[in-house]
Amino acid sequence: MDLWPPESSKRTSSTMRVNGQTRLTKGPGKLIGLLCLLTSAAFLYLGHHTLSYGASERLPLGASAILDRCRSLQLKPGPPSDFYARNDSDRFQPGTRPVLIRNATIWTGKLDGEEVLLGDVFLDRGIIQTVRADILSNLADDSHQLTVIDAQGAWLTPGIIDMHSHLSVESSPDLSGARDGNSWKGPIVPWLRALDGLNTHDEGFLHAISGGVTTSLILPGSLNAIGGQGYVMKLRPTKERSPMSMLLEPPYGLNGTDPDPNVPPRWLHMKHACGENPRNYGDTRMDTVWAVRNAYNTARAIKEAQDHYCAKATAGDWTFIQNQKFPESLQWGPMVEILRGRVKVQTHCYETLDIDNFVRISNEFQFPVAAFHHAHEAYLVPDVLKRAYKNVPAIAMFSTFSKYKREAYRHSEFAPQLLAKEGIDVVMKSDHPAIVSRNLVHEAAVAHYHGLSEHLALASVISTPAKVLGLDHRIGYIAEGYDADLVLWDSHPLALGATPTQVFIDGIPQLPNAQVAPKPAEHQLAPSTPDFSHEAAAALKYEGLPPLAPKRKESVVVFSNVSSFWRADDSQGDLVDVFSGHDLDKQGVVAVERGRVLCAGSHAACASHPTLPDAVVVDLQGGAVQPGLTSYGSSLGLAEIALEPSTGDGRVVDPLEPNQPTLFGPGGYIAKAVDGLQFGTRDALLAYRSGVTLSVASPLHDWWLSGLSVAFSPGSRHRLAQGAVLSDIVALHCTLGHGDPGPSVSTKIAVLRRLLTERIGGDLGKRFSQVANGTVPLIVDVGSADIIATLISLKKEVEHKTSSIMKLTIAGASEAHLVADDLADAGIGVIVTPPRSYPYTWDEHRILPGPPLSSDSLIGHLLKHNVAVGLGVHGIAAPSHPDATHMAVWATRNLRFDAGEAMLDAGPGVLSKHKALALASVNVERLLGIEIDPEDRDLVATVGGDLLDFEGKVVAVISPRQGAVDIFI
Repeated sequence: MDLWPPESSKRTSSTMRVNGQTRLTKGPGKLIGLLCLLTSAAFLYLGHHTLSYGASERLPLGASAILDRCRSLQLKPGPPSDFYARNDSDRFQPGTRPVLIRNATIWTGKLDGEEVLLGDVFLDRGIIQTVRADILSNLADDSHQLTVIDAQGAWLTPGIIDMHSHLSVESSPDLSGARDGNSWKGPIVPWLRALDGLNTHDEGFLHAISGGVTTSLILPGSLNAIGGQGYVMKLRPTKERSPMSMLLEPPYGLNGTDPDPNVPPRWLHMKHACGENPRNYGDTRMDTVWAVRNAYNTARAIKEAQDHYCAKATAGDWTFIQNQKFPESLQWGPMVEILRGRVKVQTHCYETLDIDNFVRISNEFQFPVAAFHHAHEAYLVPDVLKRAYKNVPAIAMFSTFSKYKREAYRHSEFAPQLLAKEGIDVVMKSDHPAIVSRNLVHEAAVAHYHGLSEHLALASVISTPAKVLGLDHRIGYIAEGYDADLVLWDSHPLALGATPTQVFIDGIPQLPNAQVAPKPAEHQLAPSTPDFSHEAAAALKYEGLPPLAPKRKESVVVFSNVSSFWRADDSQGDLVDVFSGHDLDKQGVVAVERGRVLCAGSHAACASHPTLPDAVVVDLQGGAVQPGLTSYGSSLGLAEIALEPSTGDGRVVDPLEPNQPTLFGPGGYIAKAVDGLQFGTRDALLAYRSGVTLSVASPLHDWWLSGLSVAFSPGSRHRLAQGAVLSDIVALHCTLGHGDPGPSVSTKIAVLRRLLTERIGGDLGKRFSQVANGTVPLIVDVGSADIIATLISLKKEVEHKTSSIMKLTIAGASEAHLVADDLADAGIGVIVTPPRSYPYTWDEHRILPGPPLSSDSLIGHLLKHNVAVGLGVHGIAAPSHPDATHMAVWATRNLRFDAGEAMLDAGPGVLSKHKALALASVNVERLLGIEIDPEDRDLVATVGGDLLDFEGKVVAVISPRQGAVDIFI
């Protein structure tokens, strides 16, 4: 269809332009001219457009639509003006019953997160209808349709919001057919959409909901400098079962319909990445920055063409745009929208130069940055952040996940509090599955432990991300008219192990059979966290690399005001509280010299020690002295920076790899971790300052056989120092998992059988012979119950043939509950890691996740079935896959919290405090075959609390093995 009038329709009268308007001058047919003028005026009045035509201009039939479109370009995203007049949610699911939550302690999110109410909340038609006291008496007569929940004073918060997740694009369990997080087609791909890769069958949805997460921003991965569009989604399943039906405020027109040009648009989100990740394309930072600038320049040219087109149209200059289409690009359109301020730019940038680069780009092309993600050095450069175009970006970050690559090396656990003091919005995020989204509130709790205020810590996973996402008009608060997304908690959300008892999304309860493990009464309050002001100041002063070495004391050190003193019993090696049963009222005393206890008891019993020359007195303020922890499950001490090969020991050559070096000989070789050990790494010293006094690491490997592990002190200066190495050979380690590199699982089992039951020469034969006769333990990192069952059978076979007891321990063990009785009967112990199971891969897809999804946790179940259990480090994957331990080094420092959480998840009566401490110390040592005289066991002193809570701060390590007390204050 011809959208322009034919040539024969031209008028013969002449015209002139005045202030952009067409005016009639002279010529025949004055009456006709008058009618035309009146017609033009009518168009101007009815359509609010300037439409004219004459001898040199022709009227496009689509002029009204053109002008509508041009006008809509000036609209900014936001809710419609009548949004709060809504009676129901656009996501309301018909048939959903109204819910009344009574007698709750309500954290509303208002007043910067400081408003807490005691009252009721009424949910109906997908939104919060009422928030006040005693709602029930004011409800209509149809209240028999109502579901009433008596919260009995429990905490009620808005739903947790995860502002950086790869849920459903990097699905769980990890299967090659569902890896859709990153594109390998080039560094600049803004036209890609995470929506097109959303896998609704991801098992991570339910796990995230079980942690209280109701909404997530799903982003493409960080391989690309501009990686594509992210989408906000609610996590509940829908009747439609489609990705589209899970989106929250998807952009208008996404389903192919034309958006209303008079309605404000909805926010888009664009993922960017700086620094090391885009280097996968062989680019330097200079290449990457140029590629980004070039992309924005392309978008700017399109935007300027659009603006010029619209300027002509609004001026009525239809001749200029005759036969021209509106300048647009399906490929570059999202970038143009960024320049119009209608896209939230979410940028993965770690360190100072990358943040500075991106701030400079934002000013060059004049677009705001919503948030820098990861941003490990952001706390060092607040003034740079404040220079960003138009607004100060928020920082979406981890609490302690750091130092795994160079650009994360200067991260500080005190960054959240330091940024908050600068007035910069702090968001804690998961980067799921790096940190499993279920544990996001734990990230906020750890930030709180390290100094972020209570109200800002809660806001960092609720109201602050809602604001940054542009959705704080409907989520992130408990207020009338907001979406009915809420979480009812079993304890204060920032208490260790806090777990939802119910989660509502759009007013629909998501946990129909929630399993609750009762928490201690004191967990109903936020923890009284330690003072880290000195450490935070040092982080700034030393630009993220403050000195970590302790002050070593060989003289007398007296710890006063001690509430508990746990140490190993001389007879069984079990842990006992020496002060239990004594009326010391948190005023016990422990005096030590050269790392050995001289006196433990009352002030009167130990009165002489504080007066000794050079004696140092440390007031623990009701804290505790307890055994140091023993870590397993990370390669601590074998690398400074996990992803920088030049800083680590490297990988062993597996005996099953082809083309073995002839130097190894026919019997091969087995590497010893002690030969590649590095002391003084920052992760080791941070673990030491967090109560880990012994660490066991085996050589890094890619295939099957790791080698011989070492037990060492993370706080020692070098290998030759006193007490640095407890045992240079602890155990022999290997990994078995489906989908791992190399031959099949059955082939690896066959090799194990031959090495354990036949005479084989060389180093391999020697070491496996020691395993077969029970001299050296065999530790197998494995998750699958089927492989575990095969190992149980293999152990019996070996013992029958050798008439010796083989020491076999399973590590990882995500599916061990399925063969718990068999493990107990076979005398096989288990080192569980992670403490909260997750289906990372197919080998871990049959798990016991623990409350609220199952009544038993894995650890609790195994203990009830008389299996010997230890606790390993919680990294970013299960250790049944060779590279997992390499990326778990940073997490060693959090072993204390893992043990405390395991105690709470197991439920009342299953794990007492001393048994929980044993999980990460005595038990692990036994399972690894380590024997320590109780008098030689390192102790840890904590002020204000103990190792198993968010209130204790490690202030000293009492080390008889090193003959000293190391003090951290």
